[in-house]
Amino acid sequence: MSYDIISDVSVSRRSLLISGSAFALASTGAVPALAGNAAVQQFSWDLLCAEMQALAAQPHQQPAGVSGFLADLNYDDYRLIRFRPDRLRWSAPTSPYRLAAFPPGWLFKEPVVLFEVNGGEAREMRFSTSDFEYLNDLADRVPALEELPGVAGFRLHSYLNRPDVLDELVAFVGASYFRALGRNSAYGLSARGLALNTATASGEEFPRFSRFYIDRSGAPSEITVFAALESPSVTGAYRFVIRPGAATTMDVTCRLWFRNDIEELGIAPLTSMYLFSEKSRAQFDDFRPKVHDSDGLQITRADGERIWRPLSNPPRLSGSYFAETSPRRFGLHQRDRRFESFQDLEANYHRRPSLDVEPLGDWGPGHVRLVEIPSDSEANDNIVAYWVPAGAVKAGESREFAYRLHWGDLPLDLSGPLAHVDETRAGHGGVAAGGVRSGERKFVIDFRGGQLDVMGSEAQIEAKVSVSNAEVLSQVVQRVPQTGAWRLFLDIAAQPDAVVELSAHLAGYGRKLSENWLYQWINSK
Repeated sequence: MSYDIISDVSVSRRSLLISGSAFALASTGAVPALAGNAAVQQFSWDLLCAEMQALAAQPHQQPAGVSGFLADLNYDDYRLIRFRPDRLRWSAPTSPYRLAAFPPGWLFKEPVVLFEVNGGEAREMRFSTSDFEYLNDLADRVPALEELPGVAGFRLHSYLNRPDVLDELVAFVGASYFRALGRNSAYGLSARGLALNTATASGEEFPRFSRFYIDRSGAPSEITVFAALESPSVTGAYRFVIRPGAATTMDVTCRLWFRNDIEELGIAPLTSMYLFSEKSRAQFDDFRPKVHDSDGLQITRADGERIWRPLSNPPRLSGSYFAETSPRRFGLHQRDRRFESFQDLEANYHRRPSLDVEPLGDWGPGHVRLVEIPSDSEANDNIVAYWVPAGAVKAGESREFAYRLHWGDLPLDLSGPLAHVDETRAGHGGVAAGGVRSGERKFVIDFRGGQLDVMGSEAQIEAKVSVSNAEVLSQVVQRVPQTGAWRLFLDIAAQPDAVVELSAHLAGYGRKLSENWLYQWINSK
């Protein structure tokens, strides 16, 4: 399976791999802007922002980690810990939400503190060993009724799919990672609070949510989570207004204060997994046709034009920048919803949610960055996408961003005039019986929908193709009578180790007929 079961919930690969003590950075609470004792504080969004701004003017301090039996937990031990269903918080029959905690220990050595907000006060939520069940011989090593210094994170349950069943809705655990579900979704990709210097020479820094303040006093249809974000280079205040639904939405506001210069700032980062599909499965001896949480990056530009960039598992670290000014949306999508495409009874890749970032307000110029990391295992998250705002970020500066996250199937609007990319396939160049030609690659792109669906084989459709660092040997467009799709065949030749950028769309009768297909091919042969 592609992730591990912890506390009755699938914990994401990125939490397990990235939230170790080297990256888990928390506050010592040295700036008491939130007045009150440790258990009850005055609380508001403005107070949290003032505290984090003041904290940025002080040196970062590494917090103390867990001790005692928590410090000795290993991977096998952690898998034997379950949050007890009878200890779910907010268990009143009229409550539309429930809360469970993830245990501290193992990789999660710096405790996270949770508070419940009500009427301008934040009351600390206490947890002890009695909130968890410890299986097998682990139970003999855990002291009874011992209060915990905090937790690793939490998850919320709500009536997402049925009015009589409380389903898991969202989980915050590990660094600044979190993930959510839409209706009928299965956990897949994640979001993060912030990305700092991802895949750069200076080395990535992983900020961490150190405290959460949860307010369920608003409308039953939403719940609000506030978070304090901290790391050596930045402090931040976050507000998440979460609304469950067919597509679960989160309205996110983040305010950031910087202690250090930042080489590259990543706003609204998304993290996913892509191992192989039709265009890249030659090196994987696997019965499944596809293995991925997401199959493409989708960008809706300011003018409404749409870009589809299929993901890849490259031979070496790869990065792409897409210049945009105030894009409408961008995100990592799982377009293929057919079980037959994956044939996986356990992972349910066909149910993994897509995730869109919708900027709120004018974000101005910048880039959507896509990072693709070589991987030989579906246990590794090897895809990252985020917004890079224009301009340098210097120590002493501040930034604010607002955006809406959409989690769910996010199906395409098929009533629009433009066709979409249905499949991208690839293989060796040349004719099928002609043998493999070094330095050549064939791409086969199927377009469906829009006005193309009503055009017969006699229609005069052409491909508008652009290639950098390579030569187009041939391009052919034809209708596939068996499916109704329009297929573009591209044969490309490139020098060894060339990084080739490709783009194409279909056109005819003086108009554009499809979205934009983009791809990066690294000729490693």
